[in-house]
Amino acid sequence: MNGPQDLGGQMGFGPVAPEKDEPYFHAEWEKRALGVTLCAGAMGAWNIDESRHARESLHPADYYSSSYYQIWIKALETLLKRHGFVSERDLEAGEAIDKASTPKRVLKAENVPAVLAKGGPCNRPMAEPARYKAGDAVRTKNFNRTGHTRLPRYARGRQGKIEAVREGFVFPDSNAHGQGENPQWVYTVVFDGTEIWGEGADPTLVISIDAWESYLEPA
Repeated sequence: MNGPQDLGGQMGFGPVAPEKDEPYFHAEWEKRALGVTLCAGAMGAWNIDESRHARESLHPADYYSSSYYQIWIKALETLLKRHGFVSERDLEAGEAIDKASTPKRVLKAENVPAVLAKGGPCNRPMAEPARYKAGDAVRTKNFNRTGHTRLPRYARGRQGKIEAVREGFVFPDSNAHGQGENPQWVYTVVFDGTEIWGEGADPTLVISIDAWESYLEPA
């Protein structure tokens, strides 16, 4: 999806200015926002790709006017409503009013360290060999999907070279929409700066992305 989060190469947003010695949280409520989001995800009703898609689906004006954890909370409201854990009336009242879905599981405080340590690995074994190998010339496909995708706009329809063959990973474009994991090989693809940014680009610049196999075709 060409959502508000996909800003690579977009004009008018100014330079990236990292905050020196940036703290993990800028306010106390952000800690709770992270905790609530992780606990809700642990209920097992959605996956990380659906969660990302919910954030990216916010209206651009809403997205750009929200802080990082505000985006998380707004997306979490969408997910909780979608899966029947809260209703609009619940949110308006600030308390449970309507009957809610029962979660598959509940994350308890004593289990948090183990769950965080385990993470959520998305690599999967592959039955078929990788189509490409390091050094192969490839071109990314040029599409504008209405759903979730991990291929950024600036890297579509561009010629590059396979730098490394990684593993099989869950395909986010289908996984975000309940269409199965459909794992694919993932490759690191490197592009010259001029291929991405055009004539005015620094000729010494190279850019790498990780791309699922179906994003690529032979060049």
